[in-house]
Amino acid sequence: MFTIYKKEVEWGGRTLTLETGKIARQADGSVIVTYGETVVMANVCFEKQPKLGADFFPMTVNYQEKFYAGGRIPGGFFKREGRPTEKETLTSRLIDRPVRPLFPKAFRHETQVTVTALSMDNENDADVLAMVAASAALTISGIPFLGPIACARVGYADGKYILNPTNEQRETSEMDLVVSGTKEGVMMVESEAAGLSEKVMLGAVEFGHKEQQCVIDAIVELAKVAGKPGYEMPEAEDVSKLTADLEKAAGADIKKAYGIQEKQARRTRLEEIRNETMAKFAGEGDDQDAEVAEKVSKIVKGLEGTVLRKDVLKNKVRIDGRKPTDVRAIVCETDILPRTHGTALFTRGETQALVVTTLGTSRDEQIIDAVEGEYKDSFMLHYNFPSYCVGECRRSGGPGRREIGHGKLARRSIERMLPSNEDFPYTIRVVSEVTESNGSSSMATVCGASMSMMAAGVPMPAPIAGIAMGLVKEGDDFVVLSDIMGDEDHLGDMDFKVAGTKDGLTALQMDIKITSITPEIMQIALDQAKEGRLHILGKMAKAIKASRGQVSNNAPAMESFPIPKEDIRTVIGSGGKTIRELTETTGCSIDIDDEGVVTVASVSRAAVTECVSRIKGLVEKPEIGTFYTGPVTGTPEFGAFVRVLPQHEGLLHISEIAEFRINNINDVVTEGEELTVKVVDVDDRGKIRLTIKGVDQSEEITARIATLGENAPAAPEKNDDGEDGEKPRRGRGRGPRRRAS
Repeated sequence: MFTIYKKEVEWGGRTLTLETGKIARQADGSVIVTYGETVVMANVCFEKQPKLGADFFPMTVNYQEKFYAGGRIPGGFFKREGRPTEKETLTSRLIDRPVRPLFPKAFRHETQVTVTALSMDNENDADVLAMVAASAALTISGIPFLGPIACARVGYADGKYILNPTNEQRETSEMDLVVSGTKEGVMMVESEAAGLSEKVMLGAVEFGHKEQQCVIDAIVELAKVAGKPGYEMPEAEDVSKLTADLEKAAGADIKKAYGIQEKQARRTRLEEIRNETMAKFAGEGDDQDAEVAEKVSKIVKGLEGTVLRKDVLKNKVRIDGRKPTDVRAIVCETDILPRTHGTALFTRGETQALVVTTLGTSRDEQIIDAVEGEYKDSFMLHYNFPSYCVGECRRSGGPGRREIGHGKLARRSIERMLPSNEDFPYTIRVVSEVTESNGSSSMATVCGASMSMMAAGVPMPAPIAGIAMGLVKEGDDFVVLSDIMGDEDHLGDMDFKVAGTKDGLTALQMDIKITSITPEIMQIALDQAKEGRLHILGKMAKAIKASRGQVSNNAPAMESFPIPKEDIRTVIGSGGKTIRELTETTGCSIDIDDEGVVTVASVSRAAVTECVSRIKGLVEKPEIGTFYTGPVTGTPEFGAFVRVLPQHEGLLHISEIAEFRINNINDVVTEGEELTVKVVDVDDRGKIRLTIKGVDQSEEITARIATLGENAPAAPEKNDDGEDGEKPRRGRGRGPRRRAS
């Protein structure tokens, strides 16, 4: 019934298996990939007729994780998977970005790639396998795909690269880098790092690309036995004459329009040229020839790209007159808003981001219900891209894939530089409002987020800046561009984003629109990006050089400290009585985790100080030789009980009051009075012995003792039972008496 094809390859110390022919046989291409006990299925379908009127490749990629893959039932009321999670959205983008450039430009057939994580072992992440599965399914489907591609994850620890590190290894890795590529070169890079050098990062890209070649070979071998006949693309229509006519009619005007530096004015003029050219060659209104109009539209857009690219390659001059390495004018500001905890406004040319940092307590952490299990996140970075930032009218809605992707890139750039929860127990939320956009708003978000958090008092070791690099390449001739604008991104061949401190890189993201780029181009881009990054950091330093010494006065005051686990019950009290009383009397919120870390927060710093002091008093243990002042809680005949700490009382024996004999303890002190005592012993059972001999007391108590001592005899020695006088001697033990029979 089944004709199953399978390929196996040893990869990173584990076996990677590609299988097709058993499941989802009606799809154009279906491949199941297994690595460890993580299993991913990719299915590809495409329409056999082109989509009319489409001016782009209509492909959609959807990655989904089923909760049964991790042996879990989803939370919530409906108990089923709902809208895509952030990870699913990011993985969908991870697949789409390197795959999309590998289709013929004329291919306009609707294509759908669906990737499903069927089993997850919590050791091997499914995202890299999803990319491999999608590539394999496309390769065997018959679609005109210029692949295959493969994908690999690279870690870095102890000066060595790690291929496909496990989830446990990723926790201690200094880098988390994902690289995709063809046999010839790299197509996509996505990474975060702990301030590593350009050399180490480039080495990781080359390492990952080399190690994924065996996977590409396995996909090729699978396609040889299981691939479907290739779809034959119709021969492209010869439009050379129309292209020449359009270039003659509009080429000079387009070149002149690209001399306009202001974005909106330039776009308005280009739109006018398109309309004038369309009317001249295809007619207007009801008389317009739709077929000719479509051809004219595509050719004119191509001419725009040609004008921009030729000027850059030939003259090394860009749209706004900059040289390839120049960065646009930058203005950095902080403390823009009065009531927020930290704000920054970062403006670079016509790109601007207003970034706001808010600090909260552990109760503000985001709870994430994932396949791997539920967990909390104490750092959030949200990126918003409203339509007004590009001068457009568009329906407002929730964040799309672009917003989630750009926000995640900014988060990766910042995250490795954040303080630990132990050092800074706040929950941090950063929101970037992109208010203008003509160039990389994600890198503007990185710069603004760094300044905003430093202004809020988040103790970051160093400021972080980001820059977007571009590429124009024709044959062997190429130019790398620093700080690209929107048109250079749209009409260029590469979008290479680099973020880091002055000492090293924290994130890389690269997407290209050609089949691959060489290590030489990447090296030039990294070197040029470092120069630009240091320039931007210098501009940021004029607004704020380092993190402020304390958090904003508008932020909640917070202090975190550990207590012994056995004392957690003491702080909580019976039925929560103690912690509830502390909360009510001080006005603070108190959180205690399972490890005994106590976090106290309040809008009042004085309240936090008082609450912390009281909690520490509850768990503090009396130490021998230490002096304490506390009230007398009882006066039995043999002495007085004194509260030395909130949870501890000690015995002041009547013989430890003075060097002479005292007959009645109430002659010296009464219940409720305060004494300053010294701890002389704490036995294994926790019993505390106190003394006040030689310890200064109040004038009243000192006078009482002096009066009693005027005619008193010397005090007797104290026996082992804490009683006056000698013990009666006992016999040597004569054994039990015998009764006479």
